[in-house]
Amino acid sequence: MRKVVEYWRYPAILLVRIGIASIGSWIYFLALNVIVFNMTGSPLAVAILYIIKPLATLFTNLWGGSVIDRVNKKHLMIILDIIQATLIACLAMSIHALWVIYLLVFLINIATSIFEPTSVSYVTRLIPREQRQRFNSLRSLLDSGAFLLGPAIGALLFLVESPLYAIMMNAFALYLSAFITLFMPNVEKHISPNATTPRLTLNLIKEDLKVVIQFSRRFAYVMIIYFLFSVFIVMQTAVDSLEVSFAKEVISLSDSDYLILVSIAGLGILIGSFINAIFTKKLTIVFLISMGSLMVSIGYLIFAFSSQFMMASVGVFLLGFSLAFANTGFYTFYQNNIPVEVIGRIGSIYGFLEALLVIIATSLFAALTMIFPIKFVVVLGAIIMFVLTSILLLITLQPTKRHYFSTSA
Repeated sequence: MRKVVEYWRYPAILLVRIGIASIGSWIYFLALNVIVFNMTGSPLAVAILYIIKPLATLFTNLWGGSVIDRVNKKHLMIILDIIQATLIACLAMSIHALWVIYLLVFLINIATSIFEPTSVSYVTRLIPREQRQRFNSLRSLLDSGAFLLGPAIGALLFLVESPLYAIMMNAFALYLSAFITLFMPNVEKHISPNATTPRLTLNLIKEDLKVVIQFSRRFAYVMIIYFLFSVFIVMQTAVDSLEVSFAKEVISLSDSDYLILVSIAGLGILIGSFINAIFTKKLTIVFLISMGSLMVSIGYLIFAFSSQFMMASVGVFLLGFSLAFANTGFYTFYQNNIPVEVIGRIGSIYGFLEALLVIIATSLFAALTMIFPIKFVVVLGAIIMFVLTSILLLITLQPTKRHYFSTSA
């Protein structure tokens, strides 16, 4: 028992930190949407909030990786948590000017865009290779729990307090997250807290871009899987952006029916994550990525061809259930096959491309709905996802590439 406690002490602390931050982010996300809509009464004003995140990623990720791979990850995570918490607290006091809200949300998302690859780099260094699949399955369980618990807490806070109170709760959660991170080990003791980070110049960014390109050429198989999965995520985002309109116009759901549908998707994620966490030792990474992503696309196909609530429920439950497996497999594969020395730069550059594709795909799908019926556009997106995941299945099942999916060092 002592060995088990020692083995899981720091991963458990990290999971607690992730859980607190995830719940807080959902509360913040819902509260911000409510505040902006109440201020303006405009769906477009709310939609801009969704565009700000990929724009912040585009602004950040070309140079963010250059910083991440050269500084102490633990210290950077603490600083970014404090910055986000402070900006969110400022946001709660600036709700009377819409442009100030957008500006603060942009700055918050810049910090988030840097934090995410920093966190991946830190987790990869901290968690041993053989422990990563279990850790990622538990993380998926926490994220799915936050998906259900966060909105529930947010709704409760809206009843007893204003949405501003909910936003302040997220600021507190991030301060608490920074405090918890203080107790995490320093996985880069060789980097002094006072060490000078190389000056960020255009030449440094160019050199780092060359490193990413060279790595992508050398490990083409790894990066093909990474890119295919990223495009798969992009297509999910594009289709999800039409979800509300599709549910109301094609399936003729009421607001309450739509909320039930979203809850069914959340339940699917939660059950899938729970099963994944229990049987993680029996599930291979190649199975998780290939079959998990394929079943997600099948779930989207069922949803796209739905004409009634029951069929749509089956589709969203299946895609939510399978998403837990696909994400666990992908994150484990990513951590196992990309060296920690360059993982920040790889994640940032490919994150930049993903954000760019999200903006293009979401805008394109929105434009297509002005030409074609919305059902046609959603079906098209689901078919593209199915083709992508079928290709991913064929690539991952190559017998000569099995060593890329091994959980042992």
